[in-house]
Amino acid sequence: MHNKTPLQKDFYRESGQWLSTFQMWKKCFSPNLHFIYLLRTAQKHPKSSFSGKIWRLILRHYQIKYGFQIYPETQIGEGLYLGHWGALVINPKAKIGKNCNIAQGVTIAQANRGKNEGVPEIGDEVWIGPNAVIVGKIIIGNNVLIAPNAYVNFDVPSHSVVVGNPGNIVPNTQATEGYINHKI
Repeated sequence: MHNKTPLQKDFYRESGQWLSTFQMWKKCFSPNLHFIYLLRTAQKHPKSSFSGKIWRLILRHYQIKYGFQIYPETQIGEGLYLGHWGALVINPKAKIGKNCNIAQGVTIAQANRGKNEGVPEIGDEVWIGPNAVIVGKIIIGNNVLIAPNAYVNFDVPSHSVVVGNPGNIVPNTQATEGYINHKI
């Protein structure tokens, strides 16, 4: 498994199977997998290179088409899983760990003022439910479930569930069990 690319690991999360390049290409009829394919490809090429500019142009087209506002500069660990497509915004300075699930309608944003001015850092094995908002210079630990519609502008320790607006933390050592499949 160590010699697998981040793209192969992302596609593994969807099916639990290691796929050839051709098999991955065939799965690109799914908008969320197609976008991940384009994102990881754009990340492989330096921004200033000709190929980097072309891939970023292609990615920009599909950002608009699919509603995913995720940029190649965003640091995202392997095993990214986008459960559904549409209306997803992630600040390019955000950091996201491995084996993370992000649902539709999620916003991971920068706070421009206040005590948490900056961008979020999200740990490994984090499940982010539909329409959740994560904002500011905060740290989300590992094995965290952020419930649908939660608003998070505070640090969240590992092994927790966050529910509500404003969010409330509930400790849970099995927070993401059954939510994050096919971990790498």
